[in-house]
Amino acid sequence: MKMLNNQKGVGLVEVLVSLLILALGIMGFAALQYRAMEATSESSARVEAINLARDFAERLRVNRGAIETYKTELKKATDQQTSSKICSKEMCSAAEMADFDVAQLTQKAAVRGMSVNLENCQGNSDERSCIYIAWGDTAPTNGDANGEGNCTTSTAYDPSSTCLIMEVY
Repeated sequence: MKMLNNQKGVGLVEVLVSLLILALGIMGFAALQYRAMEATSESSARVEAINLARDFAERLRVNRGAIETYKTELKKATDQQTSSKICSKEMCSAAEMADFDVAQLTQKAAVRGMSVNLENCQGNSDERSCIYIAWGDTAPTNGDANGEGNCTTSTAYDPSSTCLIMEVY
């Protein structure tokens, strides 16, 4: 009988310790789920950015003569989402088609919370162009050496940025 008197409250302590261990395991699982959701969201944004960049690259390939018009249209936010003509319904020149393409592309990007730019690729001497698609707090541009929030800085990709860069010929 003496043994039973020494055991008072021990069962309760064992239950509390096991609940603490269970709670730690559940917290670890919840953190893992959160990271998995973040990774899924990031991969979804990358797929959408790849599709936008591929669409833009095809439009550039079809209308090669207007590459400077594309670049000019993308520089000004006021020129991006409006078009002077609806080229799917009427005949357009190369410049008008570029204006129409930029309007369609930036509208698609805006719906997805993304922005688009077309610039000369950094570090190339042959004037190749790069399509920048950015989302989140990243700007689709090449920034200064100390700049943050840009896809690239000089010839280096900013690892904290959320963007995709596609080289087009």
